[in-house]
Amino acid sequence: MGLEFIGEFATEGIKIALIISAPMLLGALFMGILVSLFQAVTQINEQTLSFIPKILVIVGALVIFAPWMSDTLTNYTKELFISIPSLIRR
Repeated sequence: MGLEFIGEFATEGIKIALIISAPMLLGALFMGILVSLFQAVTQINEQTLSFIPKILVIVGALVIFAPWMSDTLTNYTKELFISIPSLIRR
């Protein structure tokens, strides 16, 4: 049961990490696409132009999704600590 338990919680941890990072990554992706389209239309080829909007979108996503992210991580940690005694064999 020990190896199955570790594999299950490692898989769950990776899923939670992907779910939690998704809003910030998707926001940065869409902002990058918008800035790239803007640069293509206006023919402004400035490398630093896309950096600031992406950072602002990521910070905005962190502000908006912080309660959900902390709740998700707290629930995962509680589940992990609750299931630890089931591993102890006497």
